[in-house]
Amino acid sequence: MSIYKAYDVRGTYPDQIDEKTARRIGMALAQYLGAKRLVVARDMRTMAPSVTDAVVDGITHTGCDVVDAGLCSTPAFYAAVGNVTCDGGVVVTASHNPKQYIGLKMVKAGPVPLSGDEGIPEIQALAEGPEPAAAAEKGRREPYEVKEVYLNELVELVGGPEAIPAQKIVVDYANGMGIVEGPECFARFPNVEVVPLYDELDGTFPNHEANPLKEENLDDLRAKMKECGAKIGLAFDGDADRCAFVDEAGRSVGADLITAILARQFLVKHPGKGIIYDLRSSRIVPETVEKLGGRPVRERVGHSFMKKTMKEKDCIGGGELSGHFYFSEFHGSDCGLLAGLLVLAELGKEGKTLKQAADELRVYFQSGEVNFKVEDKAGKMQEIWDHFADGEKDRLDGIFISYPDWWVNVRPSNTEPYLRMVLEANTPELLAEKKDELMAMLGSPV
Repeated sequence: MSIYKAYDVRGTYPDQIDEKTARRIGMALAQYLGAKRLVVARDMRTMAPSVTDAVVDGITHTGCDVVDAGLCSTPAFYAAVGNVTCDGGVVVTASHNPKQYIGLKMVKAGPVPLSGDEGIPEIQALAEGPEPAAAAEKGRREPYEVKEVYLNELVELVGGPEAIPAQKIVVDYANGMGIVEGPECFARFPNVEVVPLYDELDGTFPNHEANPLKEENLDDLRAKMKECGAKIGLAFDGDADRCAFVDEAGRSVGADLITAILARQFLVKHPGKGIIYDLRSSRIVPETVEKLGGRPVRERVGHSFMKKTMKEKDCIGGGELSGHFYFSEFHGSDCGLLAGLLVLAELGKEGKTLKQAADELRVYFQSGEVNFKVEDKAGKMQEIWDHFADGEKDRLDGIFISYPDWWVNVRPSNTEPYLRMVLEANTPELLAEKKDELMAMLGSPV
């Protein structure tokens, strides 16, 4: 399986990605961008220091200078790229993947992410081709401390230290990169009492996988919330660009509902702006945005697509079900910590708990994302398309079929022989009926 993915380069260490591979990718990034200066950062994984050194060696081989932001979260890396004069950069991280993985997220100036549509295939071709001759003068590596810049930006975007009223929260850092900036950031909001979980950096993830989309990884957060009486819990993934939310009943709150809550914050400050959301989101998201006088903007799954469309269609922010939340005012990028802070501020302003706010938005019934192993993915999607001949349909991402009282999205996985289905209906009975109808075509879920 190729290490060159739709949104980044990622694989297991050292069999799929080692220092030699990383060095060639560093060269290729500098070549592709024609770069004179690139920002480099890394996460806390055990192999990240040596892989980062190899990336830097590859970049400087071409004569390009490196601004070394060191150990920082992916959002802090975006802040570095956004504040430094540079041609882009790369953060060495495998995000939420297990400990044996390493990866590289690459951006051009902006930051604007490179993807499988633009940038990553060209970098692959360069990395797998002949090694370029060394530049007459090797590039320099200079340190850069981004934390203070990053934290100041977040406090300002939230509205200052007093923007969040008194409340107790539990934060599960999952031994990941949220620890580097999170505690200092929360300390700048004097009314917030934080009960931390797994707040020591450890690239072996000894307590649980740093993937808050898996419900079992939220169990310790739920238990700690119950123990200390907190009404909201936050859980970050390995590189802290995503945030998951748990309410006082121990129920995880979907990122689409969080997007609807954030829309209230966005559109008060920026009336009439667009709010971007991925097509798997509940209908309550566009309905909420329209009620608030904003423009709902629907997009396919994936952060590179979301960020591009957010800029093109004048969106102030938004989110997708994966737990990525986007902010045009934060370098057009995603930031888990900023999402958590803004939700705390909005709930405090409204005088609501997360449970109260989420329950108001739970007016439809959704299946969640269900996976099916299908070899002929295109053929099966066409069968479903033809079966629902009278529905409103599009192919924005896989197939999307909509009726007044239910809708379904079926899309292919980029990396596995799976079709992924999300189904929503106005009643639980209709949800069950349509799920059975679709499973008769798709088979049993995996």
